Amino acid sequence: MKTLLNFVVAGTVIALSACGSSTNEKTADAQASATDTSGKGPVESKKANSDYKPAFAGQTRIAGVKSKTAYEGKVLTEALKFPWGITSLPDGRLLITEKLGTIRIASTDGKVSDPVTGLPKVNAAGQGGLLGITIDPAFDKNRMIYFVFSEARPDGNNTAVAKAKLSVEENTVTDVSVIWRAIPAHKSTLHYGGRILFDKTGNLVVSTGERSDLSSRPLAQDLKSGLGKVVRITTDGKPAAGNPFAGNADALPEIYSYGHRNVQGLAWHPVTGDLWEAEFGPRGGDEINRVQAGKNYGWPTITYGIEYSGDKVGAAIQQKDGLEQPVYYWDPVISPSGMTFYSGDLIPEWKNNLFIAALSGSHVARLVIENNKVVGEERLLSGEGQRFRDITQGRDGALYVITEQGRLYRLANK
Repeated sequence: MKTLLNFVVAGTVIALSACGSSTNEKTADAQASATDTSGKGPVESKKANSDYKPAFAGQTRIAGVKSKTAYEGKVLTEALKFPWGITSLPDGRLLITEKLGTIRIASTDGKVSDPVTGLPKVNAAGQGGLLGITIDPAFDKNRMIYFVFSEARPDGNNTAVAKAKLSVEENTVTDVSVIWRAIPAHKSTLHYGGRILFDKTGNLVVSTGERSDLSSRPLAQDLKSGLGKVVRITTDGKPAAGNPFAGNADALPEIYSYGHRNVQGLAWHPVTGDLWEAEFGPRGGDEINRVQAGKNYGWPTITYGIEYSGDKVGAAIQQKDGLEQPVYYWDPVISPSGMTFYSGDLIPEWKNNLFIAALSGSHVARLVIENNKVVGEERLLSGEGQRFRDITQGRDGALYVITEQGRLYRLANK
Protein backbone atom coordinates (compact mmCIF):
# COMPACT_ATOMS: atom_id res chain seq x y z
CA MET A 1 0.00 0.00 0.00
CA LYS A 2 2.84 2.37 0.88
CA THR A 3 4.54 1.62 -2.46
CA LEU A 4 1.34 2.43 -4.29
CA LEU A 5 0.98 5.68 -2.38
CA ASN A 6 4.55 6.69 -3.25
CA PHE A 7 3.86 5.93 -6.90
CA VAL A 8 0.75 8.08 -6.84
CA VAL A 9 2.57 10.94 -5.12
CA ALA A 10 5.46 10.78 -7.59
CA GLY A 11 3.00 10.73 -10.47
CA THR A 12 1.26 13.76 -9.05
CA VAL A 13 4.60 15.55 -8.86
CA ILE A 14 5.33 14.84 -12.51
CA ALA A 15 1.86 15.95 -13.57
CA LEU A 16 2.06 19.13 -11.52
CA SER A 17 5.52 19.89 -12.85
CA ALA A 18 4.25 19.63 -16.40
CA CYS A 19 1.51 22.20 -15.86
CA GLY A 20 3.70 25.26 -16.44
CA SER A 21 3.24 27.38 -19.54
CA SER A 22 5.64 29.69 -21.33
CA THR A 23 3.81 32.81 -20.14
CA ASN A 24 6.46 35.40 -19.29
CA GLU A 25 6.67 38.54 -17.15
CA LYS A 26 3.34 38.29 -15.34
CA THR A 27 3.16 40.74 -12.45
CA ALA A 28 1.54 40.41 -9.03
CA ASP A 29 1.22 43.88 -7.52
CA ALA A 30 1.10 44.43 -3.78
CA GLN A 31 -2.49 44.15 -2.67
CA ALA A 32 -4.52 43.94 0.52
CA SER A 33 -4.49 40.47 2.05
CA ALA A 34 -7.71 38.67 2.88
CA THR A 35 -6.51 38.80 6.47
CA ASP A 36 -5.61 41.86 8.50
CA THR A 37 -2.18 43.33 7.73
CA SER A 38 -2.94 46.78 9.08
CA GLY A 39 -1.21 46.32 12.41
CA LYS A 40 -4.51 45.95 14.27
CA GLY A 41 -4.41 42.17 14.51
CA PRO A 42 -2.55 39.03 13.42
CA VAL A 43 -2.53 37.97 9.79
CA GLU A 44 -3.80 34.51 10.77
CA SER A 45 -7.56 34.45 11.34
CA LYS A 46 -8.27 30.71 11.10
CA LYS A 47 -9.01 28.64 14.18
CA ALA A 48 -6.04 26.86 15.72
CA ASN A 49 -5.91 23.07 15.71
CA SER A 50 -5.22 22.93 19.43
CA ASP A 51 -5.91 24.93 22.57
CA TYR A 52 -2.21 25.05 23.50
CA LYS A 53 -0.98 28.30 24.99
CA PRO A 54 2.26 29.98 23.89
CA ALA A 55 5.18 30.09 26.31
CA PHE A 56 5.51 33.87 25.97
CA ALA A 57 3.72 36.82 24.40
CA GLY A 58 4.38 37.14 20.68
CA GLN A 59 5.38 33.52 20.14
CA THR A 60 2.48 33.08 17.72
CA ARG A 61 -0.13 35.24 15.94
CA ILE A 62 1.87 38.43 16.29
CA ALA A 63 0.33 41.67 15.05
CA GLY A 64 0.23 42.13 11.29
CA VAL A 65 2.32 44.71 9.47
CA LYS A 66 2.08 46.08 5.95
CA SER A 67 4.96 47.16 3.69
CA LYS A 68 4.86 50.88 3.00
CA THR A 69 7.03 50.50 -0.09
CA ALA A 70 5.21 49.58 -3.29
CA TYR A 71 6.54 46.17 -4.36
CA GLU A 72 5.76 43.66 -7.08
CA GLY A 73 6.26 39.99 -7.73
CA LYS A 74 7.16 39.53 -11.39
CA VAL A 75 6.90 36.06 -12.92
CA LEU A 76 10.13 35.61 -14.87
CA THR A 77 9.34 32.13 -16.14
CA GLU A 78 6.96 29.21 -15.66
CA ALA A 79 9.26 26.74 -17.41
CA LEU A 80 10.81 25.11 -14.35
CA LYS A 81 9.89 21.52 -13.48
CA PHE A 82 9.07 21.24 -9.79
CA PRO A 83 11.97 23.40 -8.52
CA TRP A 84 13.23 22.85 -4.96
CA GLY A 85 16.39 24.86 -4.23
CA ILE A 86 17.76 28.17 -5.49
CA THR A 87 20.99 30.11 -5.00
CA SER A 88 22.89 32.83 -6.84
CA LEU A 89 25.94 32.44 -9.02
CA PRO A 90 28.64 35.15 -8.79
CA ASP A 91 27.43 36.81 -12.02
CA GLY A 92 23.88 37.13 -10.69
CA ARG A 93 22.29 34.21 -12.53
CA LEU A 94 20.41 31.64 -10.49
CA LEU A 95 21.30 27.99 -9.90
CA ILE A 96 18.11 25.98 -9.39
CA THR A 97 17.53 22.34 -8.47
CA GLU A 98 14.47 20.48 -9.72
CA LYS A 99 12.99 17.73 -7.57
CA LEU A 100 13.11 15.01 -10.20
CA GLY A 101 16.91 15.25 -10.42
CA THR A 102 18.00 18.12 -12.64
CA ILE A 103 19.77 21.45 -12.22
CA ARG A 104 19.03 24.47 -14.38
CA ILE A 105 20.56 27.92 -14.62
CA ALA A 106 18.18 30.85 -14.97
CA SER A 107 18.96 34.42 -15.92
CA THR A 108 17.23 37.24 -14.10
CA ASP A 109 15.22 37.98 -17.25
CA GLY A 110 13.71 34.49 -17.20
CA LYS A 111 15.82 32.50 -19.65
CA VAL A 112 16.26 28.91 -18.43
CA SER A 113 19.08 26.60 -19.49
CA ASP A 114 18.84 23.00 -20.60
CA PRO A 115 19.29 20.51 -17.73
CA VAL A 116 22.82 20.12 -16.37
CA THR A 117 23.90 16.49 -16.81
CA GLY A 118 26.14 14.21 -14.74
CA LEU A 119 24.19 14.34 -11.48
CA PRO A 120 23.68 11.27 -9.29
CA LYS A 121 20.37 9.40 -9.46
CA VAL A 122 17.83 10.63 -6.91
CA ASN A 123 14.87 8.85 -5.33
CA ALA A 124 12.15 11.38 -6.15
CA ALA A 125 9.28 9.40 -4.59
CA GLY A 126 7.29 11.17 -1.90
CA GLN A 127 9.17 14.18 -0.56
CA GLY A 128 12.50 13.04 -1.97
CA GLY A 129 14.50 14.27 -4.93
CA LEU A 130 17.23 16.78 -5.67
CA LEU A 131 16.93 19.25 -2.81
CA GLY A 132 18.98 22.19 -1.48
CA ILE A 133 22.01 23.66 -3.23
CA THR A 134 24.83 26.11 -2.51
CA ILE A 135 28.07 27.16 -4.20
CA ASP A 136 31.60 27.20 -2.86
CA PRO A 137 32.75 30.60 -1.52
CA ALA A 138 35.64 30.25 -3.99
CA PHE A 139 33.37 29.22 -6.89
CA ASP A 140 35.04 31.71 -9.25
CA LYS A 141 38.23 29.67 -8.90
CA ASN A 142 37.08 26.09 -8.30
CA ARG A 143 33.53 25.97 -9.74
CA MET A 144 32.41 23.62 -6.93
CA ILE A 145 28.77 23.18 -6.00
CA TYR A 146 27.26 21.30 -3.03
CA PHE A 147 23.79 19.80 -2.93
CA VAL A 148 21.48 17.55 -0.93
CA PHE A 149 19.49 14.69 -2.41
CA SER A 150 17.50 11.63 -1.37
CA GLU A 151 19.49 8.53 -2.15
CA ALA A 152 18.15 5.00 -2.45
CA ARG A 153 20.32 2.54 -0.52
CA PRO A 154 20.02 -1.24 0.00
CA ASP A 155 18.60 -0.72 3.50
CA GLY A 156 16.35 2.28 2.76
CA ASN A 157 16.75 5.92 1.78
CA ASN A 158 19.22 8.53 3.00
CA THR A 159 19.49 12.27 3.09
CA ALA A 160 22.82 12.57 1.26
CA VAL A 161 25.18 15.48 0.60
CA ALA A 162 27.30 15.58 -2.57
CA LYS A 163 29.76 17.92 -4.23
CA ALA A 164 30.61 18.35 -7.90
CA LYS A 165 32.39 20.66 -10.31
CA LEU A 166 30.26 22.65 -12.75
CA SER A 167 31.84 22.61 -16.18
CA VAL A 168 32.91 25.86 -17.82
CA GLU A 169 30.30 25.17 -20.51
CA GLU A 170 27.72 24.81 -17.70
CA ASN A 171 26.10 21.79 -19.32
CA THR A 172 27.44 19.07 -17.00
CA VAL A 173 29.08 18.38 -13.66
CA THR A 174 32.18 16.29 -13.05
CA ASP A 175 34.09 14.92 -10.05
CA VAL A 176 30.83 14.04 -8.30
CA SER A 177 31.21 12.51 -4.84
CA VAL A 178 28.83 11.84 -1.96
CA ILE A 179 30.50 13.30 1.12
CA TRP A 180 27.97 12.61 3.90
CA ARG A 181 24.87 10.54 4.61
CA ALA A 182 22.37 10.85 7.45
CA ILE A 183 22.31 7.52 9.28
CA PRO A 184 20.45 5.27 9.59
CA ALA A 185 18.84 4.77 6.21
CA HIS A 186 15.07 4.42 6.48
CA LYS A 187 12.41 3.12 4.09
CA SER A 188 10.19 6.20 4.42
CA THR A 189 10.12 8.69 1.52
CA LEU A 190 9.21 11.61 3.80
CA HIS A 191 11.00 14.25 5.91
CA TYR A 192 14.45 14.46 4.33
CA GLY A 193 15.14 18.06 5.43
CA GLY A 194 17.54 19.10 2.74
CA ARG A 195 18.84 22.67 3.06
CA ILE A 196 22.54 23.46 2.86
CA LEU A 197 24.61 26.59 3.54
CA PHE A 198 28.23 27.58 4.03
CA ASP A 199 29.20 29.17 7.34
CA LYS A 200 31.78 31.92 7.71
CA THR A 201 34.51 29.37 8.50
CA GLY A 202 34.09 27.57 5.17
CA ASN A 203 32.21 24.60 6.58
CA LEU A 204 28.81 23.30 5.48
CA VAL A 205 25.64 23.41 7.56
CA VAL A 206 23.03 20.84 6.51
CA SER A 207 19.49 20.10 7.76
CA THR A 208 17.82 16.69 7.97
CA GLY A 209 14.39 15.38 8.91
CA GLU A 210 13.41 12.51 11.18
CA ARG A 211 11.76 10.64 8.28
CA SER A 212 8.22 11.02 9.67
CA ASP A 213 7.36 7.49 10.85
CA LEU A 214 6.45 6.86 14.49
CA SER A 215 9.34 4.40 14.60
CA SER A 216 11.90 6.95 13.39
CA ARG A 217 10.68 9.98 15.36
CA PRO A 218 12.69 9.14 18.49
CA LEU A 219 15.87 9.32 16.40
CA ALA A 220 15.54 13.12 16.44
CA GLN A 221 16.55 12.82 20.11
CA ASP A 222 19.23 10.17 19.47
CA LEU A 223 22.73 11.65 19.26
CA LYS A 224 24.00 8.57 17.44
CA SER A 225 21.61 9.24 14.57
CA GLY A 226 21.80 11.88 11.83
CA LEU A 227 18.01 12.15 11.55
CA GLY A 228 16.19 15.26 12.80
CA LYS A 229 19.41 17.24 13.07
CA VAL A 230 21.36 20.24 11.90
CA VAL A 231 24.90 19.05 11.14
CA ARG A 232 28.12 20.93 10.46
CA ILE A 233 30.69 19.27 8.21
CA THR A 234 33.75 20.09 6.13
CA THR A 235 33.65 20.12 2.34
CA ASP A 236 35.00 16.56 2.52
CA GLY A 237 32.11 15.49 4.77
CA LYS A 238 34.11 15.24 8.00
CA PRO A 239 32.86 16.69 11.32
CA ALA A 240 33.77 20.38 11.46
CA ALA A 241 36.17 21.56 14.15
CA GLY A 242 34.48 23.11 17.16
CA ASN A 243 31.25 21.14 16.94
CA PRO A 244 29.48 20.80 20.31
CA PHE A 245 29.68 17.00 20.61
CA ALA A 246 33.28 16.54 19.51
CA GLY A 247 34.94 13.97 21.75
CA ASN A 248 31.62 12.59 23.01
CA ALA A 249 31.65 8.84 22.41
CA ASP A 250 27.87 8.75 22.66
CA ALA A 251 27.22 11.26 19.87
CA LEU A 252 27.96 11.79 16.19
CA PRO A 253 30.61 14.52 16.08
CA GLU A 254 28.99 16.23 13.07
CA ILE A 255 25.81 17.11 15.02
CA TYR A 256 25.30 20.82 15.67
CA SER A 257 21.73 20.77 17.06
CA TYR A 258 19.03 18.13 17.49
CA GLY A 259 15.38 17.48 18.30
CA HIS A 260 14.13 18.71 14.91
CA ARG A 261 11.18 17.36 12.91
CA ASN A 262 11.80 18.36 9.29
CA VAL A 263 14.03 21.39 8.70
CA GLN A 264 13.61 22.89 5.22
CA GLY A 265 14.71 26.44 6.00
CA LEU A 266 18.19 27.67 6.99
CA ALA A 267 19.46 31.27 6.98
CA TRP A 268 22.17 33.42 8.57
CA HIS A 269 21.15 36.67 10.26
CA PRO A 270 23.07 39.41 8.42
CA VAL A 271 23.86 41.41 11.57
CA THR A 272 24.23 38.91 14.42
CA GLY A 273 25.56 36.04 12.30
CA ASP A 274 23.17 33.66 14.09
CA LEU A 275 21.82 30.60 12.32
CA TRP A 276 18.02 30.44 12.06
CA GLU A 277 15.89 27.54 10.86
CA ALA A 278 12.29 26.75 9.87
CA GLU A 279 10.75 23.32 10.38
CA PHE A 280 7.41 21.69 9.70
CA GLY A 281 5.09 20.74 12.54
CA PRO A 282 2.33 18.14 12.15
CA ARG A 283 -1.15 19.77 12.39
CA GLY A 284 0.03 23.05 13.85
CA GLY A 285 3.43 23.66 15.35
CA ASP A 286 5.45 24.92 12.37
CA GLU A 287 8.48 26.55 14.00
CA ILE A 288 11.11 29.23 13.57
CA ASN A 289 14.16 28.64 15.76
CA ARG A 290 17.43 30.40 16.43
CA VAL A 291 19.88 27.53 16.32
CA GLN A 292 22.54 27.34 19.01
CA ALA A 293 25.30 24.76 19.20
CA GLY A 294 24.41 21.65 21.18
CA LYS A 295 20.82 22.67 21.94
CA ASN A 296 17.83 20.32 21.88
CA TYR A 297 14.79 21.73 20.03
CA GLY A 298 12.36 19.25 21.52
CA TRP A 299 10.71 17.12 18.84
CA PRO A 300 8.89 14.84 19.50
CA THR A 301 8.91 15.43 23.26
CA ILE A 302 7.42 18.92 23.03
CA THR A 303 5.40 20.45 20.21
CA TYR A 304 2.64 22.98 19.55
CA GLY A 305 1.09 20.65 16.99
CA ILE A 306 -1.15 17.61 17.08
CA GLU A 307 -1.22 14.41 15.02
CA TYR A 308 -2.85 14.50 11.58
CA SER A 309 -5.46 12.17 13.07
CA GLY A 310 -6.34 14.76 15.69
CA ASP A 311 -4.70 12.80 18.51
CA LYS A 312 -2.14 14.35 20.83
CA VAL A 313 1.57 13.95 20.11
CA GLY A 314 3.22 11.94 22.88
CA ALA A 315 2.45 13.35 26.32
CA ALA A 316 0.96 16.51 24.73
CA ILE A 317 3.37 18.90 26.45
CA GLN A 318 4.72 22.15 25.03
CA GLN A 319 7.42 23.07 27.53
CA LYS A 320 10.10 21.09 29.34
CA ASP A 321 13.33 22.06 31.08
CA GLY A 322 16.34 21.62 28.85
CA LEU A 323 14.33 21.83 25.63
CA GLU A 324 14.36 24.99 23.53
CA GLN A 325 11.23 26.99 22.77
CA PRO A 326 10.64 28.14 19.20
CA VAL A 327 11.06 31.86 18.61
CA TYR A 328 7.79 31.68 16.68
CA TYR A 329 5.23 29.08 15.66
CA TRP A 330 2.14 28.78 13.46
CA ASP A 331 -1.14 26.97 14.12
CA PRO A 332 -2.63 26.21 11.63
CA VAL A 333 0.47 25.50 9.58
CA ILE A 334 1.88 27.45 6.65
CA SER A 335 4.41 24.69 5.77
CA PRO A 336 7.61 26.80 5.88
CA SER A 337 10.23 25.71 3.37
CA GLY A 338 13.23 27.73 2.17
CA MET A 339 14.01 31.10 3.77
CA THR A 340 16.42 34.01 3.73
CA PHE A 341 17.11 37.22 5.61
CA TYR A 342 16.94 40.36 3.51
CA SER A 343 20.08 42.52 3.52
CA GLY A 344 19.56 44.48 0.30
CA ASP A 345 18.94 48.16 -0.31
CA LEU A 346 16.02 48.07 -2.77
CA ILE A 347 13.44 48.09 0.05
CA PRO A 348 15.10 49.54 3.18
CA GLU A 349 12.15 48.74 5.47
CA TRP A 350 12.73 45.03 4.76
CA LYS A 351 16.30 45.18 6.05
CA ASN A 352 17.10 42.22 8.35
CA ASN A 353 13.55 40.83 7.99
CA LEU A 354 13.15 37.08 7.53
CA PHE A 355 11.36 35.88 4.39
CA ILE A 356 9.96 32.33 4.29
CA ALA A 357 8.53 30.42 1.34
CA ALA A 358 5.25 28.85 2.51
CA LEU A 359 3.87 25.80 0.72
CA SER A 360 0.38 25.13 2.13
CA GLY A 361 0.18 28.78 3.18
CA SER A 362 0.56 29.83 -0.49
CA HIS A 363 2.44 33.01 0.33
CA VAL A 364 5.84 34.42 1.23
CA ALA A 365 5.90 35.19 4.95
CA ARG A 366 7.75 38.32 6.06
CA LEU A 367 8.74 38.32 9.73
CA VAL A 368 10.01 41.51 11.37
CA ILE A 369 12.51 40.50 14.05
CA GLU A 370 13.90 42.64 16.86
CA ASN A 371 16.16 41.32 19.63
CA ASN A 372 15.53 37.75 18.47
CA LYS A 373 11.75 38.12 18.80
CA VAL A 374 9.14 38.36 16.06
CA VAL A 375 7.35 41.71 16.30
CA GLY A 376 5.36 41.70 13.04
CA GLU A 377 4.19 39.42 10.24
CA GLU A 378 3.10 40.07 6.66
CA ARG A 379 1.95 37.75 3.88
CA LEU A 380 3.25 38.60 0.41
CA LEU A 381 2.03 37.22 -2.95
CA SER A 382 -0.89 35.55 -1.20
CA GLY A 383 -3.15 36.02 -4.22
CA GLU A 384 -0.95 34.02 -6.60
CA GLY A 385 -2.28 30.56 -5.76
CA GLN A 386 1.24 29.12 -5.63
CA ARG A 387 3.05 26.75 -3.30
CA PHE A 388 6.25 28.66 -2.56
CA ARG A 389 9.25 26.35 -2.11
CA ASP A 390 12.44 28.43 -1.75
CA ILE A 391 13.64 32.01 -1.71
CA THR A 392 17.04 33.69 -2.04
CA GLN A 393 18.40 37.20 -2.27
CA GLY A 394 19.94 37.91 -5.64
CA ARG A 395 23.14 39.79 -6.33
CA ASP A 396 20.98 42.74 -7.42
CA GLY A 397 19.27 43.03 -4.01
CA ALA A 398 15.94 41.56 -5.16
CA LEU A 399 14.36 38.42 -3.74
CA TYR A 400 13.95 35.47 -6.10
CA VAL A 401 11.30 32.88 -5.28
CA ILE A 402 10.48 29.49 -6.81
CA THR A 403 7.19 27.62 -6.61
CA GLU A 404 6.25 23.96 -6.91
CA GLN A 405 4.17 24.82 -9.95
CA GLY A 406 7.36 25.87 -11.80
CA ARG A 407 7.39 29.64 -11.48
CA LEU A 408 10.36 31.91 -10.76
CA TYR A 409 9.42 35.28 -9.28
CA ARG A 410 11.45 38.45 -8.81
CA LEU A 411 10.15 40.20 -5.68
CA ALA A 412 11.30 43.81 -5.37
CA ASN A 413 10.19 47.44 -5.36
CA LYS A 414 8.18 48.74 -8.30
